[in-house]
Amino acid sequence: MHHRRSIRLKGYDYSQAELYFITICCQYRACLFGKIVDGKMICNDAMNNRIQPFHNT
Repeated sequence: MHHRRSIRLKGYDYSQAELYFITICCQYRACLFGKIVDGKMICNDAMNNRIQPFHNT
């Protein structure tokens, strides 16, 4: 069985409170969560509903 190599930094505590950058890739690069305007992400309702719980923690 093949095991993937971890891309996490060795010795880094990922349980600490920090901001993290994530990348979400959608099939055919569909814009499912909003659009980019002047280099900034403008989230649509679908994305806002998914990220809102994280803002309440």
